[in-house]
Amino acid sequence: MNRKKAIIIGSGIGGLALGIRLQSLGFDTTLFEKLDAPGGRAYVRKADGFIFDMGPTVLTVPHFIEELFSLQRDAAALGEPDFPAEIMDPADRIKSGITSGPNTAKYVKIIPILPFYRIYFDDGTYFDYDGDPESTRRQIEAIEPDDLAGYDKFHDAAKAIFDRGFIELGYTYFGDLFSMLKVAPDLVKLDAVRPLFSFVKDCFKSPKLQQVFSFEPLLVGGNPLKVPAIYAMIHFVEKTWGIHFAMGGTGELVNGFVRKFEELGGTIRYDSEVTKIDVEGSLFGKKIAKGITLADGTQHTADLVVSNGDYAHTYSKLIEPQYRLINQDLRVKLTKQSMSILVIYFGFRADGLEDLDLRHHNIILGPRYEALLTEIFDKKVLSKDFSQYLHVPSLTDPSMAPPGHHAAYTLVPVPNNASGIDWDVEGPKLTDKVLTFLEERGYIPELKSRLVYQSHVTPDYFEGTLNSYLGNGFGVEPVLTQSAFFRPHNRSEDISNLYLVGASSQPGGGTPSVMMCAKMTAREVAKNFGISPEVVNGVAPAPSKPAPETAPETAPEVAKV
Repeated sequence: MNRKKAIIIGSGIGGLALGIRLQSLGFDTTLFEKLDAPGGRAYVRKADGFIFDMGPTVLTVPHFIEELFSLQRDAAALGEPDFPAEIMDPADRIKSGITSGPNTAKYVKIIPILPFYRIYFDDGTYFDYDGDPESTRRQIEAIEPDDLAGYDKFHDAAKAIFDRGFIELGYTYFGDLFSMLKVAPDLVKLDAVRPLFSFVKDCFKSPKLQQVFSFEPLLVGGNPLKVPAIYAMIHFVEKTWGIHFAMGGTGELVNGFVRKFEELGGTIRYDSEVTKIDVEGSLFGKKIAKGITLADGTQHTADLVVSNGDYAHTYSKLIEPQYRLINQDLRVKLTKQSMSILVIYFGFRADGLEDLDLRHHNIILGPRYEALLTEIFDKKVLSKDFSQYLHVPSLTDPSMAPPGHHAAYTLVPVPNNASGIDWDVEGPKLTDKVLTFLEERGYIPELKSRLVYQSHVTPDYFEGTLNSYLGNGFGVEPVLTQSAFFRPHNRSEDISNLYLVGASSQPGGGTPSVMMCAKMTAREVAKNFGISPEVVNGVAPAPSKPAPETAPETAPEVAKV
């Protein structure tokens, strides 16, 4: 069989997920990775016996993971239900052992985490969010009894948004304006387009509860004051499937994806930075992606090219201007980028801290909320105070640290590099300030004297090492004007056989979203190459000659989303 060749730039979770899917569609796929190991933003740092996930640590919707580990070589599987009925009952999360499905368990062990988050307020009190209705209502009543009715209102509205925005429309690819206009009235009716924080404030009068039910978009690079209220569905995504942890860290999930990809016949090349996407064509004629050029000058050809890299970097740095009529430099520069982060990785002695009052996932909120968000996202200044996400995985998995120690990282949202902040100066100062805070506030008593390992990354790491424009931490910022059709397209409007996958493209950032993105992009590839989703005797039809980009209606539909 004459197999088509595919190239994917970057081995982040989105790139690996798409690589697995392309192998199942019958392509010979090679991933080219700049770093010496896989993961991209989910790269792993190991030092002095500690294991640190450098990026994502929150896993939701384990069905998406199980689906990837269930795929077979040359067996197109794009027509199956995106949300099978058996995964839709929250009670089944425990009853059916859905946390780690049978195929997932062959590669990685995934366990549920409770509470999902412990959310600390600046006065030292906290809210344990675990998705349990009784626990949630009991804690709401303790903070503000009058907000119980507001929670019912929020719960019902979030459920409606979840049903329509995630279950029914989550896999919709908005490749043209009409596809978005068809669903816009429904989203307006659900009140899902106004800012999330405004939506939440209508339900809760307690500032504490307003923060509890609006902070989650920060974990995907969104400003709660500006992301559309459709992000209220995150509450129901977590409530339905819970929060999970891959034993050994998210890096073990990445390793599982690598193993699956290679078992399906895929190839990964590390230490292979791509400096150019090779394109054939003229300014006003048809332009086709033909392969890539590496930093060492070597060229590799393929029938299609996919970038799992940053949107702005992909178009402005890897593709020559004459091939970009739509994604020109001005459009790229005008696209709003998410905020960045300072992440501190540290290991400390645990002796005498047997009663450490922390959980696996801790959100530690500062004294200001709205003002702090405005300074980070809009004013782009380094604030005098901060909020942080403190991750202590060794509380769940002691193998992440040497015996008698804990491994942790704490993530502090900061402006991206449009700020002009000198991180060589400010990075160490902020790091010391954050660690001092954790010690003096009693989160980790005597922390500085207990430290045995410490390092940090700033927006400069994201810009210089991960090729992330302006050092953004999460790709294109998820605001209303950069959502759906207005978000970078998974299938390039400029160049045939060029695709995007990952946080910058549709539907957006976060580990579940980039796995959804991989499936959406795979469907676009299948349409273009005339591949049917039906499996015949376990084998998909061989890829045929690419269908014309200008006439996608001639290619068979992959699946209704």
